[in-house]
Amino acid sequence: MTVAEAKARILDGVQPLAGESISIYEANGRVLAEGLSANLTQPPFDASAMDGYAVRAADVAATPVSLKVIGASAAGHGFAGKVGPGEAVRIFTGAPLPEGANTIVIQEDTRPEPPDGVTILAGSPEGRHIRRRGFDFLEGHVALEAGIRLSGRHLMLAAAMNHPTVPVRRKPVMALLANGDELVPPGETPKASQIVSSIPAGLKAAIETWGGEATVLDIAKDTRESIAAQVDAAPDADVLVTIGGASVGEHDLVRGTLEAKGARFEVLKAAMRPGKPVMSGYLGARKVLNLPGNPASAMICAQLYLKPLIAALLGLPTDEQVRELPLAHPIGANGEREHFMRAIASGGTVAPLPDQDSSLMSAFARANCLLVRPVNAPSLPAGALVPVISLDF
Repeated sequence: MTVAEAKARILDGVQPLAGESISIYEANGRVLAEGLSANLTQPPFDASAMDGYAVRAADVAATPVSLKVIGASAAGHGFAGKVGPGEAVRIFTGAPLPEGANTIVIQEDTRPEPPDGVTILAGSPEGRHIRRRGFDFLEGHVALEAGIRLSGRHLMLAAAMNHPTVPVRRKPVMALLANGDELVPPGETPKASQIVSSIPAGLKAAIETWGGEATVLDIAKDTRESIAAQVDAAPDADVLVTIGGASVGEHDLVRGTLEAKGARFEVLKAAMRPGKPVMSGYLGARKVLNLPGNPASAMICAQLYLKPLIAALLGLPTDEQVRELPLAHPIGANGEREHFMRAIASGGTVAPLPDQDSSLMSAFARANCLLVRPVNAPSLPAGALVPVISLDF
């Protein structure tokens, strides 16, 4: 099936996870599960936007004019009296506007006259430099909509609305299972015919970047019993992500092991390269996504399938952001499978890496995007526009 069809089947029926309430100080990057309304009005009173003097506009219509200073209003310490004709109150930014005053004269337009006077050198019309009550938001107003990924500016607003906690989507939990007698964990010396298991480290980082949590399971051996034991070790994971072992070789035991445990699959292959042997289904209520065993293949499939799956579980849009860039060099024709070429976008153009072997990690680490070649796409000259997906892990 096509990549688009495989993605559609993987996402079919996926519902956002339940919400949980967490401290506002721990919510950066989390997805808001419910709209957030203000618990109070901001500002809660008419407030001064400048340092200066609170006066009646009628008293400063003609200047210069001398007024009597009857008190001061500061942030947290408002003036309790009332401003009458010929009177002024010294006021500071954020302080409540005293009763009777209806404008602010900034201090640059005044000259103090000790001990209790001030000369107003320039007039100020009614309402100038005043932040009216509710100017920012009113109590009950929904200022943050559900489904946004919370950032510092959102959390500042939530705090101002007097929310010590916020309702967010629970992070999707992924259990990562690599398998194969040839694999050893990082830090262990490989024996003859063995290699270091590298994909789980990259996947875990990518999953956390995309808003999920990941648990790396012990590497399973090439036996059904070992694979089954590790699958059973993560019963609470929302998604079981298996790596490798889903092809057609004698040692590719993942599919059979999972089907023996009751798994059902709706995706078994996709017309793409790299990443053809991608597999997806359910094991009970758990989603199962099997990624290829080659590093570049696994991470590209994660970008195309696992990232939108996490987004769906968080209630976020699942469409990949695709842009077009001109080719830095000519490119050859493509074949029967959609090709996701590792590439570097730089200086306003894009160029595929010279070697596209799916096992190359050092080359893949230099890439910053995928250049997408549709099925049977013709050769293209330098400067031709091509679709590009940014790599964000």
